[in-house]
Amino acid sequence: MTDFPLTPTPIRVPDDVLADLRQRLALTRWPVDAGNEDSYYGVRRAYLQELVEYWRDEYDWRKAEAAINAYEHYRVAVDGVPVHFMRRPGAGPDPTPLILTHGWPWTFWHWSKVVDPLADPGAYGGDPAEAFDVIVPSFPGFGFSTPLPDHPDMNYWKVADLWHTLMTETLGHERYAAAGCDVGALVTGQLGHKYADELYAIHIGSGLRLDFFNGDRAWDFSGGRPIPEGLPADVHAQVVALDRKFAVHLAAHMLDSSTLSYGLSDSPAGMLAWILRRWMSWSDNGGDIETVFAKDDLLTHAMIFWVNNAIGTSIRTYANNNRYPWTPSHDRWPVVEAPTGITFVGYENPPGVTTEQRVRHFLDSDRAAWYNHVNLTAHDHGGHFIPWETPEEWIEDLRRTFRDRR
Repeated sequence: MTDFPLTPTPIRVPDDVLADLRQRLALTRWPVDAGNEDSYYGVRRAYLQELVEYWRDEYDWRKAEAAINAYEHYRVAVDGVPVHFMRRPGAGPDPTPLILTHGWPWTFWHWSKVVDPLADPGAYGGDPAEAFDVIVPSFPGFGFSTPLPDHPDMNYWKVADLWHTLMTETLGHERYAAAGCDVGALVTGQLGHKYADELYAIHIGSGLRLDFFNGDRAWDFSGGRPIPEGLPADVHAQVVALDRKFAVHLAAHMLDSSTLSYGLSDSPAGMLAWILRRWMSWSDNGGDIETVFAKDDLLTHAMIFWVNNAIGTSIRTYANNNRYPWTPSHDRWPVVEAPTGITFVGYENPPGVTTEQRVRHFLDSDRAAWYNHVNLTAHDHGGHFIPWETPEEWIEDLRRTFRDRR
């Protein structure tokens, strides 16, 4: 296909939305945060207030918007669902269509560091034959894939159906490539499960089972199991740290998403605090979030949630992943038949597992048999936001997965 079938629609946030935001930031009512210098109780007021004041007085959305609009943007309805996506056309003899799926609290812009090298490898010292035509959607209910009032049941495996329709019917590709991280890895895995014959391969940033959100206690990261006795002290501490990183948002999002969304949708400072805590806890930042996300980066991602009133529908997807459980489309093994590459990063090593042991640990787990894995790579560094934190490693891993498979 030589001509793209859609007309671009640049991103433009109305002035009155920005004016309302500035007023809300100026009227923030701050809680007492005594005794929280070590962040034991969550995000420190001192840093959040600094960030909110920067947001109100110095941050320039129009500058960020211009950078975003350096790429093509499209808005379409796919089976009645509003879908926004960013596109970077491929520059090579025969670019392969590639769809990249983000998770929470991600935005489509978390892929911005990898889209150019993937689309135009020749400009970055790579082989032009490995070019991709890169499609980066906003997950339905996130960012500019809003509003979503008529689809309150949206979840990851329903998104996979939408993506397949987008790629094959809306955009007209007979086959395509897919990659994703976080919940986007589950979307991508579902594509590789249900639509394997129409995919070249997939590449993901985790190797979870597709039934990860199924069950009565899916909101409990530990599955209700106590910490085993007799663990070495350092491993015990890693288990506790893992629970502290993930337990609260899983439980709150699955069990009380609407209740939480009232406050987060009304207060930009409150919304920022909630997602900032995840960015701080999940990225490999050595205790300084701004080594990974500069202030302007943090606020650009926050703006994509805020200006679209998307925080409520974004967190609802967790509850829907559980309320509408995943069911298989076939009973063959591996469950995900598409050739699969997986990138593992050091900051997410399981307790007691080193980077050198990571691949072996995966192969010995009950997750490995789910995937037709062809390319497993573990890196010492990097956290949850892989294409943002370690873009060069992600790009090379992904290219290796698709090499000779398209």
